[in-house]
Amino acid sequence: MPRVVNVYGLEGTPVEKLELPSIFETPVRPDLIRRAVISSITARIQPQGRDRLAGKRTTAESWGPGYGVARVPRIKGSSRAALAPMTVGGYRPHPPRVEKVVHEEINKKERRLAIRSAIAATAIKEFIERRGHVISKVPELPIVVSDEFQNLKKTKEVREVLKRLGLWDDVERAKEGKKVRAGKGKMRGRRYVRPKSLLIVIAKDNGIFKAARNLPGVDVCHVRNLNAEVLAPGGVPGRLTLWTKSAILELAKGLFT
Repeated sequence: MPRVVNVYGLEGTPVEKLELPSIFETPVRPDLIRRAVISSITARIQPQGRDRLAGKRTTAESWGPGYGVARVPRIKGSSRAALAPMTVGGYRPHPPRVEKVVHEEINKKERRLAIRSAIAATAIKEFIERRGHVISKVPELPIVVSDEFQNLKKTKEVREVLKRLGLWDDVERAKEGKKVRAGKGKMRGRRYVRPKSLLIVIAKDNGIFKAARNLPGVDVCHVRNLNAEVLAPGGVPGRLTLWTKSAILELAKGLFT
């Protein structure tokens, strides 16, 4: 039997019933989800390497034995050493190479299965609690809201709706979880890190994107742009997700199959 959930209005009360599509019955595969997330992250890495002739554009040759000096290559007409790795301007012995395989590739069917699996995990309480989300006041999972939510244009309006739906405690958790990043990244323009909080999945942006984007840890994503990295940050399934009714209906049309 298909699962039936309530659709909540902006006042936080049920306004109708909705049958969940079969995608929410997909078995959760944490291994496949993690692989898809790693593939997404490594796809953004810029390959770097060195010019094959770097440090080698010189006339330097070794003088050979018999001169009472080291047999390193020296520039013609001069005694200045060049070319060798330990000389000024010499080539690097083991430079980064463009040929190095950085991208973790994944098959198209595997990636789609990972997305379906990550979507199913957003409806399972155990996975959501394991990620650390606060859901003690959330009435049910998955939580679906009417399409009027997509028309909100003020952050304070979004905040009030989230409070009525019991989702605001998790946003507060993300706000209080801000901390200084470990490592050298703190010196490179990304000093702070903050936990991920609510994911809002919409089918049409009538103002909700700008209204919710400044809330700590909250992301807004169109249902057709969903991927494993958004649904399972860090490769850990079970992100707390708020679906609009139209987004659920889009999933029912066979997305990611």
